[in-house]
Amino acid sequence: MADDPHPLLHEYHQSGDLIIGAITSHTFIISSAITFTEKPPSPLPEELVAVPKNYQHILALAFAVKEINENPQLLRNVTLGFHIYDSYFTEKWTYHATILLICTLGVFVPNYNCDVQTNLIGVIGGLDPPTSLQVATLVDIYKIPQLIYGPAPVMNDKMPGIPFYQMVPRENIQFAGILSLLLHFRWTWIGLLTMDNDNGERFVQSVVPPFSQSGICFAFIERSQTVTVVTDIDDMLNKGGKIHDKIIDSKAHVVVAYGESYGIVFLRWFPYLSGQEHMKKSKGIVWIITAQTDLTSLVYQTTWDTEIIHGSLSFTIHVDDLPGFQGFVRSRNPSSTTGDGFIKNFWQHAFGCEFPSTDLHQFLKSVSFNNSAGEKVSFDQNGELAAGFDVINWIFSTNQSFHRVKVGRLDPQAPPDQAFTINEDAIRWHRGFNQAKPLSVCSESCYPGSCKKVKEGEPSCCYDCIPCPGGKISDQKDASDCHKCTDEKYPNERQDQCIPKDVSFLSYEEPLGLCLASLALSSSMITTLVLATFIKHHNTPIVKANNRDLTYTLLISLLLCFLCAFLFIGEPHMVMCIFRQNAFGIIFSLAVACVLAKTITVVLAFMATKPGSKMRKWVGKSLASCIVLSCSLIQALICTVWLATSPPFSDVDMHSFTSEIVLECNEGSEIMFYCVLGYMGCLAFVSFTVAFLARKLPGSFNEAKFITFSMFVFCSVWLSFIPSYLSTKGKYMVAVEIFSILTSSAGLLGCIFSPKCYIIVLRPELNNKEQLIRREPQKM
Repeated sequence: MADDPHPLLHEYHQSGDLIIGAITSHTFIISSAITFTEKPPSPLPEELVAVPKNYQHILALAFAVKEINENPQLLRNVTLGFHIYDSYFTEKWTYHATILLICTLGVFVPNYNCDVQTNLIGVIGGLDPPTSLQVATLVDIYKIPQLIYGPAPVMNDKMPGIPFYQMVPRENIQFAGILSLLLHFRWTWIGLLTMDNDNGERFVQSVVPPFSQSGICFAFIERSQTVTVVTDIDDMLNKGGKIHDKIIDSKAHVVVAYGESYGIVFLRWFPYLSGQEHMKKSKGIVWIITAQTDLTSLVYQTTWDTEIIHGSLSFTIHVDDLPGFQGFVRSRNPSSTTGDGFIKNFWQHAFGCEFPSTDLHQFLKSVSFNNSAGEKVSFDQNGELAAGFDVINWIFSTNQSFHRVKVGRLDPQAPPDQAFTINEDAIRWHRGFNQAKPLSVCSESCYPGSCKKVKEGEPSCCYDCIPCPGGKISDQKDASDCHKCTDEKYPNERQDQCIPKDVSFLSYEEPLGLCLASLALSSSMITTLVLATFIKHHNTPIVKANNRDLTYTLLISLLLCFLCAFLFIGEPHMVMCIFRQNAFGIIFSLAVACVLAKTITVVLAFMATKPGSKMRKWVGKSLASCIVLSCSLIQALICTVWLATSPPFSDVDMHSFTSEIVLECNEGSEIMFYCVLGYMGCLAFVSFTVAFLARKLPGSFNEAKFITFSMFVFCSVWLSFIPSYLSTKGKYMVAVEIFSILTSSAGLLGCIFSPKCYIIVLRPELNNKEQLIRREPQKM
């Protein structure tokens, strides 16, 4: 047996049948570096720097043991005790303290347990990840359960069976909560501050990718040093001053701080380390502090300015007040407490456990109970506490008093849309913000009607705002891109919302449709009047000349041509779309066929007057009827094929006009449509050619010259129709076709029948047989 060559300066023992060991972190030892050339001296009092608030961790365990021993329902005829040692925040003393827990009380014999009566059933500790890992290295050899009340990232890499039980929720839950907080307040330009160690690097690797994917950018990522020996202090202070200056100079007003439990101790140094004059002016900063970092201060910092951390937000493990704990704390004093080597320091709370050693591992894996505060306590399959976090607002008064106000909740067990809640009105911000909600962005927000364009070589949160291109909108702030409206809508002038398009078609209510309908109606009435005049004078020579029935057929077809225009006006529907182009094609072909038949009749009539001519057998009504029927049937056959293969249908054009939805008739097959026009054009060209050749034939009633001019007008109209039709869209395309129908029909009516109506009505003396048979000298 051997006494401890370097006995710990702080320890707390309470005897019992079952013993719980605890490694606390209560005091810093900052000494000179070990040279290994001489025996290290014991720590001097001036090398000890206490963290008074951490004393509550010790009291929490003492209170838990007291409650268990006083409750006969928990441990019958068995008492629980504890051994508590200080880690002093160093590896050497952590290993030292852990060996003392494993060995016989008061005897320091590494790697040998000579007193089975110690009954150590579990170890609690440590507060920081490095301490927890150092303790685990030893207690795992003896398969002693270890309960950790701080984060332990190394647990993600541990092998199954190593006895870690983490009394805090997984850090990934906390990181998701921080991201939700940033997105809630639209803080997209932030800084990261972490410790310069493996845990700090793991934090950076854990948060940077998901934060970046959610649109968060980093103004800076800084790493502060840890201090273990005196010679490191100068480097730490210099590095801290540079970090503080970078924070002040940055446009970021939000900094996420991740560090050890004592991280605030270093944070409070920053204003005093700045190398710039602006340290005197208070820049508003919202510190978002992770759960493992508590509001701790060293003794000499109690009078320091707290402005830097006023209004900070922190994540803490969700807890409720334990009944009786505050009274227990107030009852403690050095004169009434025995065995407590930490009594002269201040205290802070922690978590304890109470289970027999025989089945403790198996029991911890399935534990689920309600503690004295009414909270459910259980571990998940990874040995981690199944719980959430509270969001705490740190508020400091001018008299250095401190308040922790709960302003939010992160509950991983809740539905996704309720997992994170925050009460903005309850938050008191840093005084530099004048209680206005802080902004932390690299660039000002882009208003609706514009979108973000990332600056070359800058993070995605640093951008310029550019107007949306034509045809696109953005209806939200900070839009990454502009988007098109749906087909039924179009952008307004400011390009920040979509407006429903107006429905457009050629209607009777609008001036253009009304004008065309009026022209069609008046033309139809004139045609009807001409037909009535011819019927009234049907026995006169001028009506009987050149096939009276053919004349009536032509007039009726022209009347139908004018009426056909009404099929193109009004809201398109299926029946209208099917019949209007086909009716137009067949009726116009009938009219042109009648003109062709009249022209051929004139030519044959004059040729038949020659002595010995064989053309007499072709002169008569049968030839004209055959021409009209055959030409019309060919067009009817083309239309039948059109209807059978790809008939027209009602359609909606949403793209031709920005602000209109055009109701139209889709021709189904453009090829068939142009076949109809092409055939009609061929008939017109043949009629024009024959009439042109017969224009100088003698006779007062020779219609060839009038037919020539009428067909010239007809062909001119439809040749100009094609480019005009193709260059217009929507209802104006329909108007072009109606105008062509009316103009070409009026050309035929006026050129062919106006001379005859002039004779019938105004010069009846010319309407006689003598005028019909009078011939002019024929030049053949």
